[in-house]
Amino acid sequence: MKSSVPPLNRIAFLGNHPPRMCGLATFTGDLRSAVAGALPDAECFVMAMTEAGACHAYPPEVWLQIPENDTCAYGRAAEFLGEVNADILCVQHEYGIFGDRDGERVLTLLEGATMPVVATLHTVLDRPTRGQFRVMEEVIRHAGRLVVMTERSQRILTNVHNVPADRITVIPHGIPDMPAETPPTGHKAEFDAVGRTVLLTFGLLSPGKGIEQAIRAMPAIAARRPDALYLVVGATHPNILRRDGEAHRDSLKRLAAELGVSDHVRFLDRFVDLPTLTRAIAAADIYLTPYLNEAQSVSGTLAYSFGMGKAVVSTPYWHAAELLAEGRGVLVPFADPPAIAAAVVGLLADPDRLRAMRETAYTLGHDMRWSRIGERYRAVFDQARLEATRRARPQQLKAPAKAGGAGVVASLRRSVSPQGGMVPPVNLAHLAQLLDATGLAQHATLAIIDREHGYCVDDNARGLILATQLTGGRAASSPAGDLFGITAAFVQHAWDAGAGRFRNFMAYDRRWLEAAGSDDSHGRAVWAIGTVAAKATDASHRAWAYGLLERAAPPVLALTSQRAWAFALLGIVESLAARPEDMRLVRLRSALAERLYDHLRGNRRPGWTWFEEVVSYDNARLPQALIAAGHQAGRPEWVALGIEALGWLCQAQTAEAGHFRPIGSEGFWHRDGERAVFDQQPLEAAATIGACLEAWRVTGHEDWLTEAQRAFAWFLGDNDLGQPLYDARTGGCCDGLLCDRVNGNQGAESTLAFLMASTELRAALTAASLSLAESFVQVAE
Repeated sequence: MKSSVPPLNRIAFLGNHPPRMCGLATFTGDLRSAVAGALPDAECFVMAMTEAGACHAYPPEVWLQIPENDTCAYGRAAEFLGEVNADILCVQHEYGIFGDRDGERVLTLLEGATMPVVATLHTVLDRPTRGQFRVMEEVIRHAGRLVVMTERSQRILTNVHNVPADRITVIPHGIPDMPAETPPTGHKAEFDAVGRTVLLTFGLLSPGKGIEQAIRAMPAIAARRPDALYLVVGATHPNILRRDGEAHRDSLKRLAAELGVSDHVRFLDRFVDLPTLTRAIAAADIYLTPYLNEAQSVSGTLAYSFGMGKAVVSTPYWHAAELLAEGRGVLVPFADPPAIAAAVVGLLADPDRLRAMRETAYTLGHDMRWSRIGERYRAVFDQARLEATRRARPQQLKAPAKAGGAGVVASLRRSVSPQGGMVPPVNLAHLAQLLDATGLAQHATLAIIDREHGYCVDDNARGLILATQLTGGRAASSPAGDLFGITAAFVQHAWDAGAGRFRNFMAYDRRWLEAAGSDDSHGRAVWAIGTVAAKATDASHRAWAYGLLERAAPPVLALTSQRAWAFALLGIVESLAARPEDMRLVRLRSALAERLYDHLRGNRRPGWTWFEEVVSYDNARLPQALIAAGHQAGRPEWVALGIEALGWLCQAQTAEAGHFRPIGSEGFWHRDGERAVFDQQPLEAAATIGACLEAWRVTGHEDWLTEAQRAFAWFLGDNDLGQPLYDARTGGCCDGLLCDRVNGNQGAESTLAFLMASTELRAALTAASLSLAESFVQVAE
């Protein structure tokens, strides 16, 4: 019976990617597109290797970037693959792209990858160094299938690494799908070569390409063919450019001048796009690859030119020796300008041979078209998935932690108590009263649960954040020990995949009361799952949250509420702190933060530094999100304006006596209008505490920590009525401050606001105290 595998849903490609300028980047992009064409129902995405210090504007198909020198990023990339449920990983292996001499860092990623791996080997060496041999052995061990581009590479793998031939598939380097062959004459005008016989070399310019050998051949070629023009197309390799500037190109131009062939040699000094490149190849009469290094497994430039029906003169590096054998091209010795000249002149003098060589190349090139390459990779992926079934990997044992530094720090932490002992210990007793098997109930009459109003995703999202803050998602022995599991299940159930939105309100009998929730509730849910994706202790919890985040975060762009943007942005920032390479979230962060920034700039007036024409509810979350995103993204203008808005808000929320006075919910505060003083909501105090702590972490200014403590004191009675809202005995928090009394109802929103704020403030105060104590230790030492 024929074996089969489920359809491929997600395919990950690892390698360089445009706009990075190199042949491997072009190959990865073309391969991804080819496979996407062969599998139109699958999502094909790239994890792009990024060189140190670079910042590329990657296209949407790049979901993750991996800084090549960040060892930890490779482990995070492996975790990312599991969380997005990639069905297969296709690695573009080249020794030089993984940040160290032998490319050892990639092994961390491969060790953590749980899906089948197909490795495309771009360089296969017959005499590897000890380090190169070891890394290749590990790549081979982790990959179910190996793809090479030449028969020679297959033989080397078998002879040097003892790889069975049936594990290796030879798939040639792909080339663009081109129309029927056209004569060179029609394309020469674009390159100012009308009436000239064009010899072409293209690719990133660097020593080792042998271009100086072709230039030395030009006097003899020009003597026989005065119309000859050697066209060298391509930018200088970025690594060479950073190190030496244009010294190599300048030396080539000087050589042409010294030999008297400047009129016969022309440089097109730029990295050309594919349409321009194909027209340049079409304009050529002969393609030259005078490379100096025999051990080159593959050349994309050779594949392009041969596949597009060009006659080729080349040195016999491995790829050329195989592709051009049996008269399919002309091979000349390395570093032999007279042989290059003789081959070129001989071909031009024999039009029939030249035409036959072109026709053969074009015919053979049909099997090299990217559309066919995509189908062949599809077959390899299916084969790898069938074979992967039984490839067990040994579990890696973690070494036990050593005593010493960690014990000293733990001892020091125990000896340092938080400043401001007014932060009460966590008491989840009342929250447990609001929690049942469905979720957190919204409302309470005094301290008694009010089931009439059911549940909402807003409160369960807040509960999920709190549970993650307290225990990292682990079950606890407290009265609300299953807080994480119940609230996570509620958020999961609230997600409507068909609509791409979260529902919000649910009746006590578990009936959803609306088809879609508010914009703000969607944003809060994204905030919660972003927090879980970053901070949950259990990897399965992180994976669950990340899988939901990647579906729920993009729809935020269609929402119109600034608070929804801010809430979601806080979750995205949390997730990116754990995995900064996720380009999809990076793009979302930029889009949402730019919106907030633009709104703040557009609405700011003298005496009014705010995002809109009204200061309403959950206010401080707006500047908090902008500050957090700006700090993480390295955008000081976002941070500065967010700090300015938060400072303005804090000043507006300060009573004459100096205590915290939030904007009242009975009318809010419209620009040029009177601000409402009551009802004062716990939500505002919690938001202010969170925002001020963010400002403190970003700026290091202790005033922000003091401001957070001032807002927290509001819960405990430092407010307009001098009445506490939090009951330390029961763990309940009242719903607000009315003009003449405390609203004694203790609903989920208020209690969660207090618990989230106190948990965050306690952590900040402990960190501040520990930092101070550590500085004393350093001075003493």
